[in-house]
Amino acid sequence: MARIFLLLIIGISSYAQAQVLTIEQCYELAKQNYPLTKQRELLIQSNEFTISNIAKGNWPQLVLSGQESYQSEVVKLPLPKSPEIPKNQFRVYGEASQPLTDFITTKRQQQVQQASALYQVQNLEVELYKLRAQIDQLYFGVLLINEQITQNELYKKDITNGLARTKAAVANGTDFTTSITKFQADLLKAEQRDIDLVYSKKSFLDMLGLFINQPLNEETVLQWPVDIQLNDQINRPELKLFDFQSQTFDQQTKLLNTKTLPKFSLFLQGGWGQPSPLNLVNATLSGYYIGGVRLNWSLNNFYTIRNERRIVDVNKNLVSAQRETFLFNTKQTMAKENSEIEKYKKLLEKDLTIVQLLESVKKTSADQLQNGVITSIDYMRDVNAEDLAKQNAALHKVQLAMAQYNFKTTTGN
Repeated sequence: MARIFLLLIIGISSYAQAQVLTIEQCYELAKQNYPLTKQRELLIQSNEFTISNIAKGNWPQLVLSGQESYQSEVVKLPLPKSPEIPKNQFRVYGEASQPLTDFITTKRQQQVQQASALYQVQNLEVELYKLRAQIDQLYFGVLLINEQITQNELYKKDITNGLARTKAAVANGTDFTTSITKFQADLLKAEQRDIDLVYSKKSFLDMLGLFINQPLNEETVLQWPVDIQLNDQINRPELKLFDFQSQTFDQQTKLLNTKTLPKFSLFLQGGWGQPSPLNLVNATLSGYYIGGVRLNWSLNNFYTIRNERRIVDVNKNLVSAQRETFLFNTKQTMAKENSEIEKYKKLLEKDLTIVQLLESVKKTSADQLQNGVITSIDYMRDVNAEDLAKQNAALHKVQLAMAQYNFKTTTGN
């Protein structure tokens, strides 16, 4: 009793420590651990630095300049004792200017940058969303193998049962020893199949473990999806991507409107020159300063602004066309997957009936084998027919669940 109690405690402890995962958890873990995810933080940091640099466009602009030159001719004043202006001239000066009307342009540039950053981050989300299809393949692949392993255990029990009945028949002189040999060969084939399934499952779990960055083994439990709710509404991340792209073009249009505005700024320039830049008759090295308001209005932008707006409008219309195409293709895929779901539901209904019928046939064959009415070959034919029916049922069960999750992935729900 103590030994039984100890084994029971060990069994319960092992079960409690078994790793249990759902497909939704695998989605989230794969998204968190995929190397592409690291780009999100980098994109956010880059956007912050860029917006900060754009904002500094409103700060005072400082310029330091210097010039030394030699002129072939200088101004000569028709006055007695007029100072001689040197042909070799020198000037060093600094200028500070404060934009007065660039605040609107800077704000528009920041809005364009922010919209562009949102587009880049959402494009990353679209790429990460593609992981779901790969997780589906691996996750449901493991579930299918689990079903096949369970069925193979039942198949081996049927062979073992037939082997026992055949041994009894041989002992009674109603069957031949070759029948025992055939059962033993079939049992070895079933054990070979076990080996193949176990290693296939290990391969699937290893790949799934790499995606979610967790070690998985044969003790890992992947739960069957339950309460699968299907929603026809499309919530794919690509739709947000199209929205952000359109918003970027809207902000670019607003930025274009600032190109034709005049620009005013305050300026202050000061330095040293020989002669003085403000008084050419002063040939000595002297300091100077000058300040005021400056107007800069480039009329060349009026030549191209109209076409630039048209280009932005065309690009925005291209995005709208891409969005419509995406929705059209997605709805077509949904229609196909809906048909697949209905097909597997009907196939599974038939599978259950077929399995029940063939189970009955197999039980009858087992009794007939024991009574010597049929041979071991006849019995194994019925066992194989039932095994094939159960395999088909397991396959259609997994295919139904996978088709439902494909639909969920297609719709983004």
